[in-house]
Amino acid sequence: MSIKLITFDLDDTLWDNVPVIISAEASMREWLATHATKVGDLPLEKFASLRQQVLERHPELKYRISVLRQKVLQHAFEEAGYPLPEAAQMADVCFEAFIHARHQLTVFPEAEPMLQALRRDYLLGVITNGNADVQRVGLADYFHFALRAEDIGIAKPDARLFQEALQRGGVAPGAAVHVGDHPGDDIAGAQQAGLRAVWFNPAGKAWEAEKLPDAEIRSLTELPALLTRWK
Repeated sequence: MSIKLITFDLDDTLWDNVPVIISAEASMREWLATHATKVGDLPLEKFASLRQQVLERHPELKYRISVLRQKVLQHAFEEAGYPLPEAAQMADVCFEAFIHARHQLTVFPEAEPMLQALRRDYLLGVITNGNADVQRVGLADYFHFALRAEDIGIAKPDARLFQEALQRGGVAPGAAVHVGDHPGDDIAGAQQAGLRAVWFNPAGKAWEAEKLPDAEIRSLTELPALLTRWK
């Protein structure tokens, strides 16, 4: 079957996500240090405990990571003595400091030329468990759609997320390929939904799962030629 749809993971596939999250967390802590010292001084363990408490009360937020972070911040402000609705308002502003920094990222230099080449021949989509917004990072024009777990309430490797992508693209599983870095969420998830899966493995890690990916690439520059061979 001819390939018509290519879907991409975002974090650690189109950019290096570790420094991005470190910077975003630092920006959030800086905001807290300036505007809410008592909360800013809380140890990471306290935030982890609050997160667990929020999830116990609101299990539906497990994959809605932005709302979950806001709720955790709100509870932290409330416990520090800020009344409602001030605690909720402060949580919103603090979260915006985090999410703004979260989008101050640099895509891999080969990513945009690759997307530019592929969009001439394929529909392109996004399937991500993260809360990056392709509009805010300047990549939206390349994609026909972007599916974020937090918007839908389910996350990779759940096959329903991939099935939603197939529906958005109007294609059968055999006409779609997913590209990502995570062996479970991206590769196993896509294959379970009937898509072919390309493992993006720039560090040259050893594959440890039983079922192999359909292909492996070390650089995004390899993807167009791979897809041409599959056509």
